[in-house]
Amino acid sequence: MNDNLATALNDQMNFEFYSAHVYLAMAAHCSADNLDGFANFFLVQAEEERFHGMKIYKFLNDRGRRATIQSLAEPNNTYESVLEVFEQGYKHEMQNTKRFYDLSDIAMNDREHATINFLKWFIDEQVEEEALFDGIITKLKRIDHDSNAFYMLDAEFATRSFDPAAEA
Repeated sequence: MNDNLATALNDQMNFEFYSAHVYLAMAAHCSADNLDGFANFFLVQAEEERFHGMKIYKFLNDRGRRATIQSLAEPNNTYESVLEVFEQGYKHEMQNTKRFYDLSDIAMNDREHATINFLKWFIDEQVEEEALFDGIITKLKRIDHDSNAFYMLDAEFATRSFDPAAEA
């Protein structure tokens, strides 16, 4: 693995940790509004992002490269609505997808087959993440001001959990 690819993977690893930071801020916004299910949704997202960052960390180490931890930028902490939180989360996931595409392009240009194979898992994961956010946004728009449906969705998200073994 050349230095350019190792640097790009390090940048992505740190972006995954930043993504966890973003989702923690979204969880805090929901918690402040006593929407514990929605907060749980984003706490689980944060766990997943940390897991993804550590997956890249391990890959770098397995390939004899050093993982370099960077500082995290402050995430947005202010939202007008739960819908806006999910819309921003969806935009963040689309940005992450583009980053993985760019990483894959670098790996393909370098004919770095182990990295190409490794990144495929993340690209598949991004398809799921974008579909998840898109579906939730559709539901939130559909229920609009129906408080019963809104709180049913909140209750549904309260049961969401993260299983690292299922992700591996």
